[in-house]
Amino acid sequence: MSHSIKTLAVAGSLAAALSAHVVTPASAQEAKEKCFGVALAGQNDCAAGPGTTCAGTSKVDYQGNAWKLVPAGTCATMELPDGRMGAMEALDRDLPQG
Repeated sequence: MSHSIKTLAVAGSLAAALSAHVVTPASAQEAKEKCFGVALAGQNDCAAGPGTTCAGTSKVDYQGNAWKLVPAGTCATMELPDGRMGAMEALDRDLPQG
């Protein structure tokens, strides 16, 4: 009996792993767009302005010249603190000091 339970547990784990693997490629193909001013500090995808190199280099939350990939069509409607909005082009707000 315990051998049957172990077999079922392994089969269930394998089925769950395979179903999760099947879902991942579909979500990876979802249309994305660059959205400036929505990333938290150090969580941008790229373009973090002067003095930085690329992904993960933004210095402040919602840095206007750093972008993050977001689902297409959501950039301008994202709810951010203090009335901030995302933008399709770099912003001159929330830039790090000197």
